[in-house]
Amino acid sequence: MQFETHQIPEAFSPYIEAIFHIKNFMPDHSIERVVPTGHIFIIFELDGFTRKTFDNETLIPQAEYQKVWISGSHKNYLSISAHENSEMLVIQFKPFGAHPFLHFPLEKINDQVVQGEELLGDELTNLRQELLEHETSAKKFTAAESWLMSRFDENKIPPKALLNFYKSLAQAPAANYSQIVDDYPNTQKHLISQFKKYVGLTPKSSQRILRFNEILHKIHNKEMITWAQVAYQCGFSDQSYFIKEFKRFSGFNPEEFINQAFDQDEPNFFPLDRKG
Repeated sequence: MQFETHQIPEAFSPYIEAIFHIKNFMPDHSIERVVPTGHIFIIFELDGFTRKTFDNETLIPQAEYQKVWISGSHKNYLSISAHENSEMLVIQFKPFGAHPFLHFPLEKINDQVVQGEELLGDELTNLRQELLEHETSAKKFTAAESWLMSRFDENKIPPKALLNFYKSLAQAPAANYSQIVDDYPNTQKHLISQFKKYVGLTPKSSQRILRFNEILHKIHNKEMITWAQVAYQCGFSDQSYFIKEFKRFSGFNPEEFINQAFDQDEPNFFPLDRKG
């Protein structure tokens, strides 16, 4: 598999997490579970395959996506298709970073995967055509960066107070929420409104997702020994609440997660029908 990442320009680094190009991807599964991270993605399909999302319980196909689509912030996991010999270019925005480029309140796409043309007309499909015409990852990255530059509006940058608040959540996702919110200079109503516009999710939902991903990080790096220790160190009132929260975001209870060796996979993508 070819996996190339783009050096994010300094002007965009506060807003964009990553831009990457995947080619000749050969998964050992056809359906994978994607857990929420708070990020917003633009995904360009460069292989002609139609992607699908599935009902999380029955795994019956629900929707199809072609060419280019935008995935908003999600509060629950997604079940999506994986394809052999696939190729994609992906722009991954930081949780608060998409608004200067997309220009609409991000709550508009919460818990949704939306075809690009429904939100931005022909812009993204035209960019996809340009990406297809370039042979190398470097040239594809240059085209994507040029489009981002054309879309960037500094008047739509999130306010500093919001960025500081989000930074506090990210640095201490297990901290008491009320203690963090006390440092916000405006009302809670104002904070929630700003989060819906610039992040999509509410601040409390964002904190829960940050905490869940911190747990996955610790498990992936073998930092935790017992589930009781996980619950205590990550600020849960009891172990049963921790288990309920873990299953909400991943679809598995912690024991199922370990028994299926998901702790050895990528932290946010878990195969549901692994071959062999």
